[in-house]
Amino acid sequence: MWRWINPGGFDHGTWSVLVKAFPKADVPVIQLSIDATQPAQFHFDLGRKLAVLREQGVLLIGSGDVVHNLRLMKRGGVASAYEWAVRFNDHIRESLLKGDLQVVIDYADQGSDAQLSVPTPEHYLPLLYIAGAKQDDEAISIAVDGIDIGAISMLTAVVGSA
Repeated sequence: MWRWINPGGFDHGTWSVLVKAFPKADVPVIQLSIDATQPAQFHFDLGRKLAVLREQGVLLIGSGDVVHNLRLMKRGGVASAYEWAVRFNDHIRESLLKGDLQVVIDYADQGSDAQLSVPTPEHYLPLLYIAGAKQDDEAISIAVDGIDIGAISMLTAVVGSA
């Protein structure tokens, strides 16, 4: 049996989540690459296509961050969140909870808060796969929320939890 200590080439966004969720490393894992050159709608649509895997018992995890600005993170000690980070995180959370997924897809059109919160898309895009995998009659819930080091959101959206 292999162990998470040697993640076998998994991206840190994959193994850092799985080591906490499945510490025995007893689940098969397939990691997908993100084509960050594609528009947000592409990633949401791909999530729609991946939704069929849920019917086969496959757990889809999209690990990233709604707010992920390493250049502006606050190092050392307790760091309060930037106001722009809180506003953007709140806006996306509320849009998810209301089912207004077009806002989530069109995040880049949300002004300066979005530009500061998502300076590059690779950490935000995993959210679109999960939003896309939501069935029409399902609600999205929030399992974890909050902002660390001023500019990193811990928002975790869940669809289909039992």
